[in-house]
Amino acid sequence: MRRHEKRRQKSGLKRAVIFLIVFVLVLLGGWYYIVGRLYEKMNYLEAAEYAEEPWQQDGVVNILLIGNDSRENGEDGRSDAMILLSVSDKTKSIYMTSILRDIYVDIPGHEGNRLNAAYAFGGPGLLMETIEQNFDIDVNRYVLVNFEAFAALVDAVNGVDLELSGQEIEYVNAYLAEYNMLTNRAEGTDYMDTGASGMVHLNGPQALAYSRNRYIGTDFGRTERQRKVLGAVIEKLPMAVLAGPEKIVDGILPNLTTNLTKGECFALSLQAGKFLLYENGQGSIPVEGTYNPADIRGMAVLEIDFEKNKEWFKDHIYNQ
Repeated sequence: MRRHEKRRQKSGLKRAVIFLIVFVLVLLGGWYYIVGRLYEKMNYLEAAEYAEEPWQQDGVVNILLIGNDSRENGEDGRSDAMILLSVSDKTKSIYMTSILRDIYVDIPGHEGNRLNAAYAFGGPGLLMETIEQNFDIDVNRYVLVNFEAFAALVDAVNGVDLELSGQEIEYVNAYLAEYNMLTNRAEGTDYMDTGASGMVHLNGPQALAYSRNRYIGTDFGRTERQRKVLGAVIEKLPMAVLAGPEKIVDGILPNLTTNLTKGECFALSLQAGKFLLYENGQGSIPVEGTYNPADIRGMAVLEIDFEKNKEWFKDHIYNQ
């Protein structure tokens, strides 16, 4: 009798385990389908030289965010911004590092030039290779964002609140004048009150205009503003996805181009909850005190101490 009861208990436990496994597989399959449908809305553009490279190395995933001034998808336009997004399981952190476009670097297959020239010469692939070669850091995944995607991203989280000076607001309006003309919007659309300052609310086009200003604080100030906007967006993004995912799906994804595979995006999505607990950090390259302005072949560039900047990457990204 007791043996029979034990067999029934084992049989019931076995059925429960099988049911649980099937249930989890169904959930994963459904989630993979959803991620796949979202992934199809993005534009996949392989960087052939990196197709076989592992996307995670030494516990770190490096994704190069490239902002270009194109109004359409693809590699046309200039790389207006370069931010290395580093997700580290080692340091339990997500780090955004702006890499200034005017750094004078060696570009594989070309003579020395500004960093953003690598993008003009060979697209995301050559830009990643140039960063790898000059800074000794693994970068083999990218996401290309155009103007429309950046503005749509901010609008998808219902705008961001940032502290602006009166002078910054004047420049926001100046850049909006160009944006309105290029996007066929009425003159004066989204202009801000030039008498306002302090904490203000920015919509997508306003945040884009704010991020493009390089006349206050030079390019260092511009990249800091870009990180401020992205940081504010990241904070609001989880709730925005829950409240109105259609804004993300329809407004942003079609304006993104990447070499991340569907499987890699699925893997990232499974870890999203964990990432919410990671610390956020930001910085810029070159590090303060490691560069000098220079004129090379008529180009205004930054000559930098590469060894000191390599050390900064090792310390902040890899905790070495």
